[in-house]
Amino acid sequence: MMRSLWTAASGMNTQSQNINVIANNLANVNTTGFKKSRPDFQDLMYQTVQNPGSPSTNAAQVPAGIQFGMGARLAAVSKQFTPGDFQNTGGQLDIAIEGDGFFQVQMPDGSTSYTRAGAFKMDSNGRIVTPEGYPMLPEVVIPNNSTKITIGTDGTISAVQAGQTAPSTVGNIELANFTNPTGLSSMGRNFYQQTDASGNATTGTPGQNGLGTTAQGFLEMSNVNVAEEMVNMIIGQRAYEANSKAISTSDEMLQLANNLKR
Repeated sequence: MMRSLWTAASGMNTQSQNINVIANNLANVNTTGFKKSRPDFQDLMYQTVQNPGSPSTNAAQVPAGIQFGMGARLAAVSKQFTPGDFQNTGGQLDIAIEGDGFFQVQMPDGSTSYTRAGAFKMDSNGRIVTPEGYPMLPEVVIPNNSTKITIGTDGTISAVQAGQTAPSTVGNIELANFTNPTGLSSMGRNFYQQTDASGNATTGTPGQNGLGTTAQGFLEMSNVNVAEEMVNMIIGQRAYEANSKAISTSDEMLQLANNLKR
């Protein structure tokens, strides 16, 4: 009965962590470029009273054995990089990636971060930057007398300057991709950073070598499915209640044992 108390407690702990992940997904249901997380659980060690296959007689063996599990724990919380819905904004610097890949952004410390959020702006120097003011890599500067900006599906950025009728190329978007995007480290603010688990970034032109294409005037929304998360929340809540009930039952059984002699 003491084992059941700790086993059920571990179940309550894992379901609490499950609800934490679900709550973060729901909190970011309207976050541009957000990718939902999925908790992965695994069972703990087992106390083996009798090994499966141990001999019972000279000519027979135990078919199943006796093993008592010790509960569950959180093994990983992995990002799910399935595409989100596209929202047509019409913004000249709103860019969505149709397919695989990440935008590259230079951080204040000089390092490179990666993002799927394409809500870019223009700073006072004409650079294309994130809402925090971090420049896109490779850096693109829009001439200050430009009247129209066009971004092709291959990432080519063109601008029509004042007094001209034909657009001229002012820069190109390069996308990055990883062997294992799930291994990226989430930094918050829609940024990811490379890790040993993700592998090194490979960069290239949108639409080539497995990279997605760029779509101007669109934003990729969160890939969180509210109905799915609500169902997961109900399942997690009921599992939490069931584990708490197991603790109450174990406590009642211990109380009965304590009251046998009076």
